[in-house]
Amino acid sequence: MVSEILSNDEIIKMARRNVSQGAWDYMVGASESETAMRRNRQAFDEVAFRPRVLIDVSHVDPSTTFLGQKMRIPVMLAPIGHMQSFTPGGAAIPTVAATEFGTIHVISSTTEPSIEDIAAAADGPKVFQLYVQGDWEWTKEIVGRAMDAGHVALCLTVDTARYSRRERPMLRGWVPPSRGRSVDPYWRASVTWEIMARIKGLSRGLPFMVKGIATPEDAVMAVEHGVDVIWVSNHGGRQLDHGIGTMDMLMEILEAVDGRAEVVLDGGVQRGSDVVKAVALGAKAVAIGRLQAWGLGTAGTAGVVRVLEILEEEMLVAMGLVGVTSIDQLSPAYLRPAKAVTHPHEMSSWVNMPIDRIT
Repeated sequence: MVSEILSNDEIIKMARRNVSQGAWDYMVGASESETAMRRNRQAFDEVAFRPRVLIDVSHVDPSTTFLGQKMRIPVMLAPIGHMQSFTPGGAAIPTVAATEFGTIHVISSTTEPSIEDIAAAADGPKVFQLYVQGDWEWTKEIVGRAMDAGHVALCLTVDTARYSRRERPMLRGWVPPSRGRSVDPYWRASVTWEIMARIKGLSRGLPFMVKGIATPEDAVMAVEHGVDVIWVSNHGGRQLDHGIGTMDMLMEILEAVDGRAEVVLDGGVQRGSDVVKAVALGAKAVAIGRLQAWGLGTAGTAGVVRVLEILEEEMLVAMGLVGVTSIDQLSPAYLRPAKAVTHPHEMSSWVNMPIDRIT
C-alpha cells in the first residue's frame, strides 16, 4: 500500500517501474550536461544546520500562510507540462492531491486536461502558470479563462525564451505532446518587461508571480514592476545549463528584494530538511517538480499525497532537532555554510538507501 512507503527514494524506484522510458527521460533529465540540475542539489548539501538544544519541541507546527491560503507545509506543487505523460488524468490528479493534503497547486498552461476541467477537479487553491504562446489576443483569452476558473494567483514563467537541448529525451526521440503541436517560438522569445506588465494587468488584482528569476538585478526589476512574488528558479536545470544552484542565488535575491515582495524557490528539493533550510534563509515556500512527478508515476493522487506526507515528517524531525516549534521561528541563525558530501549522481539524498524492500 502507498501508505506503507517509508521514503521518497522508494517513490522514485516505484515510479521508474511505471513510467515509460521517453516520459521518464523527460521527467528526470535536464539540459545539456545537466550541470545546473546537479548544482541545485549540491547547493542544498552545502548548507548545514546549527541546532539549538534543551528547548521544548513537544509540539511542532510546520504550517504557514501564502497567497492568503493556509498551507499544511510550505511546499507547493510546481507547474509541470505534459502531466498526462505520467498519469491518466494529467494535472487534475495533483490538483486533487494538493487539496487532499492541504497545499497549493501551480498549474502549467502546457498540460492536460483543460483549464476548466483541472479547476473543477478539486476545491483547493490553484495558481495558473502561463507560457506566452500566442499574440496579445491569445494571451488575454487564456488568462481570462484562468481567472474565470477561480485561480488565486497568476504566474508568468520567464526563463524559456528558447527551448533548451534536453538530450535524454532527444536521444530517445521522445517529444513532449505540446512540442508536437505547431507553436510559433517567436511569442515566448519576444516577451519583455513591458509585456510582463501588461500581463500583470490581466490578473484582476490577484497576486502576480514571476517564475525564473536568477539574479538580484532581475529581482529588483520585478519589484519595480509591481511583482508580488519572486520565484527563484532555473527551471530545475532544464533551461540554461551551467548556472548556479537556486539556493546559492537565494540570499542575494532576498537582500535585493528587501521585503518588497515575497520570495519562493524551486530546484533540487528532495527532503523536508531542504524545505527547512530554504525557509530559514528567507523563502516563503518552496515548490517541488520532479518529486511531484515521481509521486504521480507511483500512484497518482495517493503517490503525491505520500510524497508530501514524507516531506512533512522530515520537516517535523528537522525543526524539532534544530530547536524551533513553528515556521516563523526559523532564521539564518540556524544555518551555516558547509562542505558538500559529493556523490556521483544527482540523487545524492538517496544513493545509499537499501533497495531490497521494493525489489
